[in-house]
Amino acid sequence: MIADIKKNVEQKMTKSLEALKADFGKVRTGRAHVGILDHVTVDYYGSPTLITQVANVTLIDARTIGVQPWEKNMISPVEKAIRDADLGLNPSTNGDLIRVPMPMLTEERRRDLIKVVRNEAENAKVAVRNIRRDANEHLKKLLKDKEVGEDDERRAQDEVQKFTDRFVTEIDRALQAKETDLMAV
Repeated sequence: MIADIKKNVEQKMTKSLEALKADFGKVRTGRAHVGILDHVTVDYYGSPTLITQVANVTLIDARTIGVQPWEKNMISPVEKAIRDADLGLNPSTNGDLIRVPMPMLTEERRRDLIKVVRNEAENAKVAVRNIRRDANEHLKKLLKDKEVGEDDERRAQDEVQKFTDRFVTEIDRALQAKETDLMAV
């Protein structure tokens, strides 16, 4: 019983950390990376389709993404989808290649992005603490139902707290790395 709770806690906290890192990946720095376009959908013969399923997305250089649709008639819809994705990107077509230059970040925009990532990190910490709370409530219920002893319940709560401390530290570390990345010119 207790082992299942601890395993469940660790899995959920790991998922929270992974979700945070994925969210951090969507926050754009000055450098180009193909993950920025991962969630962009294009109208592919009437059905919304991810851009990565209708085109080859590559890095041309550190500040430019290249998008090459597999079908010539998809160039215009892909370019429109990138422009309409509200990412602040302005693609331009060069033959059958769509070039997506990454604009430079202003100091003010960097500060705004840092506020966004700090908020994301705080949300992840809240999620981790909620997981701890739920696990502790479950442990108390087991104690109340006399399925575990007081010592086992106390030990399990201590281990859940150690998981919480470890994941909060990981979240802080990820936040620090992202802030450093955002402030790099």
